[in-house]
Amino acid sequence: MSPRLPDETDVLVVGGGPAGSAAAIELARAGKAVTIVDKSTFPRDKCCGDGLTTLALRELEHLDIAVDSLNSFTPIDGARLRSPAGREFKVPLPTTGTYAAVARRIDLDAHLLEHAQRAGAQVLQGVSVTGARHSGNTTEIDLDGLGTIAPASVIAADGMWSTVRRELGLTPDNYRGEWHAFRQYGQGATGVARDELIVWFERDLLPGYAWSFPLGNGEVNIGFGMLRGEILSGKKMANIWRDLLERPHVAQALGENFSLVDRHTAWPIPARVGEMPLSSGSVLFTGDAAAATDVLTGEGIGQALLTGRLAAQAIIDGGAPSSVATNYERAVRGELVADHRMSVRLGKVLASPRGAETALAIVAKSGRWGRRNFARWMFEDEPRAIAVTPRRWHRSMFSRPGAWTHR
Repeated sequence: MSPRLPDETDVLVVGGGPAGSAAAIELARAGKAVTIVDKSTFPRDKCCGDGLTTLALRELEHLDIAVDSLNSFTPIDGARLRSPAGREFKVPLPTTGTYAAVARRIDLDAHLLEHAQRAGAQVLQGVSVTGARHSGNTTEIDLDGLGTIAPASVIAADGMWSTVRRELGLTPDNYRGEWHAFRQYGQGATGVARDELIVWFERDLLPGYAWSFPLGNGEVNIGFGMLRGEILSGKKMANIWRDLLERPHVAQALGENFSLVDRHTAWPIPARVGEMPLSSGSVLFTGDAAAATDVLTGEGIGQALLTGRLAAQAIIDGGAPSSVATNYERAVRGELVADHRMSVRLGKVLASPRGAETALAIVAKSGRWGRRNFARWMFEDEPRAIAVTPRRWHRSMFSRPGAWTHR
C-alpha cells in the first residue's frame, strides 16, 4: 500500500533516525499527533561506529527501549587505550549499571522507529522531502508523491545533509563537516578485540583515532576518524585504511583469523553545535542537522537522542513558534555548547603526539580511581565541561549509576 498523509498532524518529524524517533516518542506520549517521514525504508544501515555512550544509554532508558531485544547489543565494561608511543592500558567502567555498549545502527534505528510507531506516531517510509518554505507562522513541507503539509511544528532530524535546512537556505556553502570517518565490519577476531573496546591514538591520525568495537561472536566494527584539516579523498582514506590494518599492534589485537566483511564506508561528521542554526520559524533542527556531534570523539547518537527529546519538550511546553524556538535553543545551549567548547580546547591538546602522549600518561598513572573516572568522562557519563559549569553539579557526580542499574 502506498503511503498517505494522516488526516491530522501537529508535528512533522523529518528523519526516522535516533533524533527523529526520540522526538516522536516523546510527542506521541504527550498526546500530540506526530508523523515521521523518512526517505529510506527501514531497516537501513547507517555508516557509524555503533558505539553507545552513557549519555545515549540513559536517553534510551528514558524512552523505555528494550535493548535486550537487539541481537547486536553488546555491553562494554571499559576500554583499552594505546598512546602514540605504544603505551597500552585499560580504563575500567563502574559496574553499577551499563555505561557503554555497542549496537549495529541497522538494528538500533529500526527498533527505535518501531517503538515510535507503537507509541502512536504515524510513520511514512520511502518518502522524500522535495521542498520547504516558511508561510506565516508555519512551514510548508513538500513531500514526494504526497503533496504539501503545513503542520504547527516541524522537527528536522534529517542528518548531515538536511534537506529541510538546505531548502530554507541555512546550510553554509561547501559545508562538509568537521570530521570524516571510515568504517568496515569484520569477523573472526580472536585477539583482545574479540571482547574489548579498543581505541588507538595513532600519530598520523591525531587528534583523531582508530577503533575496534566488539559486537559479539568475534564480530567487530573497526574504523578511524580524522579532522577535515585538508580535503580527504576517498583514495587517500582507503590508503590509510590498508596501512592501518597492516600495523602489527592492530593485526595482533584482531588475531590471525580476522577478515573484513562487505565493503567499507565513509561519512562526514558535523560538529559545530551552537554555530549551525538550531531553529528557523516553526522548524527545530536536531541531531546531525544541528551539527550536534561531539567534536572530540565524533560520537553523535547520544546528542541526537538528547536534542530530539529537547525539541519535543519545547513543543509540548507550548507557545508561539518563536517561544518554542527560544526555549529549545536555550535548552540545547545549556546542555551542549559549553561541552563543545571544552572539547575543542582538549582536541588542540590531543592534536600533537606529545600532547596526546602526556595526557594519556597521566591517565595511565592515575590509579584505578583516576582511570575509572576518565572512562566515565570519556563515555559521557557526565557533561564534558561539568567541572567549569557549577550549575550542573550534583551530589552523585562521581557515583551516578549507569543505565538499567537493575537490568
